[in-house]
Amino acid sequence: MPGIVVVGTQWGDEGKGRITDLLASQADMVVRYQGGDNAGHTVVLDGVKFKLHLIPSGILYPNVMCVIANGVVINPEVLIEELTNLENKGVSTKNLRISCNAHLVMPYHIVLDKAGEYRLGKSKIGTTHKGIGPAYADKAARSGIRTQDLLDLKIFRTKLEEILKFKNAVIEKVYELEPLDLEVIFNKYKDYADIIGKYIVDTSFLINKSLDENKRVLFEGAQGTLLDIDHGTYPYVTSSSTISGGVCVGAGVGPGRLDEVIGVAKAYTTRVGSGPFPTEEVSKIGDYLREKGFEYGTTTGRPRRCGWFDSVILRYSAMINSLDSIAITKLDVLSGLDSIKICVGYKYKDHVFYDLPPHQSIIHKCEPIYQELKGWNRDISSLKSFKDLPEETQNYINRIEELVKVPVSMISVGAERSQIIIKDEALKQRLFERHMRSTLIV
Repeated sequence: MPGIVVVGTQWGDEGKGRITDLLASQADMVVRYQGGDNAGHTVVLDGVKFKLHLIPSGILYPNVMCVIANGVVINPEVLIEELTNLENKGVSTKNLRISCNAHLVMPYHIVLDKAGEYRLGKSKIGTTHKGIGPAYADKAARSGIRTQDLLDLKIFRTKLEEILKFKNAVIEKVYELEPLDLEVIFNKYKDYADIIGKYIVDTSFLINKSLDENKRVLFEGAQGTLLDIDHGTYPYVTSSSTISGGVCVGAGVGPGRLDEVIGVAKAYTTRVGSGPFPTEEVSKIGDYLREKGFEYGTTTGRPRRCGWFDSVILRYSAMINSLDSIAITKLDVLSGLDSIKICVGYKYKDHVFYDLPPHQSIIHKCEPIYQELKGWNRDISSLKSFKDLPEETQNYINRIEELVKVPVSMISVGAERSQIIIKDEALKQRLFERHMRSTLIV
């Protein structure tokens, strides 16, 4: 059984939700394997926008089982709000399952996240203030609270009492803020347990059983490769493993299930928050990309930093994730530009880098080396095949393939489900013919 992995290849916000939604239409199960509500997928269905932060985008398909796996950290308040919003729009959530081993984001995590960022001042990381980093820190320190603890409120209260003593001491003495009230937190989470308790199961058995039964399982993550805790532009990263290898730990799936890897890349580059960004355009072109591409965070609404396509980081992502092909999103945003630039390398002092530099200081100070290509003025949003694209558009895609040394398999030319061109006919047969069963990982 082939396993297909789809991951973000830049600093997140690549449009993975588009590709996930497309592949979910052919899946029996969709699994979210890492991250928290600090990231989001936006899917447009019949003109209606669905902004999903924790629940897999497969929830929009009535016959697909959706799983929030053990690698995710869950804020119950956000999850319940998302469930309510979906149900109010007529989307059933009966097929949702939540891992009993997933850790909870607690109110003190959010307080400490905000306070820590404030204290860093100009050196701040640029977190979403959602408490994700502190929640993962507690998980690593073996002092976290898991969803299964909500099923035994006596255990939950005992753990909460113990950890709140320490957290309140930090909140009061280090940050000089008001302590949190045990009873208020306990009563809130008791109510949360009444709502989400029915969804909590051991999802690792559920996922592997589905794979054993030869069902299609699609795994979706959050953020992108350059935000990976180990392999990203540290410390300006997230707190979990965003790469293809993170699937195994975050969902309890063995590496033997994986066979093919698809990376999602925006036709230009964006990032949210602080950290290095060699091709950033603090200029009219950056403003143009932001406004035309509506580059504002799904979770926070913050304006994204925008710049030209960076083949250096794509080559790095190709290596780290073992990419077999790339899905290019938001290509339509580049329509109307007279010329388009692609970063082919970095210059630092008298040295040229064609691979990602090994030292953080170099990445911060290097200058991009650009190749300029002719743009196109034609609207491409209604086109259905690669051969129908303008010659200049085809040249742009072909040049990306040459620089990254990975073929492009899919191209998004608009926000709707129907606005995706499948360039790789063999991939179309593998993914979209229901008689060919496979494991899909996003």
